[in-house]
Amino acid sequence: MKAVAAWKGSIIIADVEPGNPQEGHVLVRTEYSAISPGTEMSFLRKASDQQVLLGYSAVGIVEQVGDNVTGLEPGQRVACYGAPYVKHAERFTVPANLTAAVPEHVRPEEAAFAGLGAIAIHALRTADLRFGESAVVVGLGILGQLLAQIASAAAFRVAGLDLNPRRAELLRGHGIGHSFDSPERLEGELIGFTGGVHGADSVLLCASGPGEELINRSLQWIRDKGKIVIVGDLSMEFSRAMMFGKEAQVLISRAGGPGRYDAQYELENRDYPIGYVRWTEGRNIGEYIRLLSEKRISVLPLISDRVPMERAEEAYVKYKSDPSSIMGTLLTYGKQG
Repeated sequence: MKAVAAWKGSIIIADVEPGNPQEGHVLVRTEYSAISPGTEMSFLRKASDQQVLLGYSAVGIVEQVGDNVTGLEPGQRVACYGAPYVKHAERFTVPANLTAAVPEHVRPEEAAFAGLGAIAIHALRTADLRFGESAVVVGLGILGQLLAQIASAAAFRVAGLDLNPRRAELLRGHGIGHSFDSPERLEGELIGFTGGVHGADSVLLCASGPGEELINRSLQWIRDKGKIVIVGDLSMEFSRAMMFGKEAQVLISRAGGPGRYDAQYELENRDYPIGYVRWTEGRNIGEYIRLLSEKRISVLPLISDRVPMERAEEAYVKYKSDPSSIMGTLLTYGKQG
């Protein structure tokens, strides 16, 4: 079986063995897998002599189910999220907790971005917004675009900011008119956008790189006791005085929600009781699929490229040479190529 891996700073196609699904897991034949540029390009830059399999978000058809799996059966389409189980591979085994059934009318290409969708949803849950409150999404790559659409679907007041005018325009195309390509334009309309309130309730930072200037500026945009949520790979230096002045909260959102990195939830497929943990990463995957099913969000306009898995290196070269021109990239498998 073929899979995409990083090795010594390069992309290779490796031979791996998917194996039979253990208890609580399912074997999935991949239709599409989505590249997460922030995470995967970081892995590629750090790649050493040890081969690392890439990918964590995909859609495919269940071929085999392990013992004690309920609600899934062979032939069913599922969206899947979470390394090291989900990968850019022809087949993979994944805990049932990290899947969501995909209705027939939902495009599998859109379902393939379930990992990024779950991450966006968990970031909004971390912001803990209430009806009528406002969110500014900074960094309108694929993750920021999804986050802004989901926030709008939840009826929050939403504004977007990206220095790339094309990305700001793309968000406006999804009906989010408060989308800006300069901080000055955002600041000029902030009071009106928030309904006369003195600042946004939350700023969600989907950007990456040095964070001090951006976080300090975000502290100016939020209201008294507002929140900043770090979603992207952003360094976290900022002014204590500015944070103190508003008694602000600076939070970080960890992946797709409760259950991530918990071996009992993932590897052993033990779900949390809903009365104690309302929204797990698996339930967030399901909510992303529901939003697609009800046509509350649209991902197809965000897909820039589709590349056969065997030519995956081409996709990563594009992200490396001209990342601002690319939004979402799918790797395709079999007939979908």
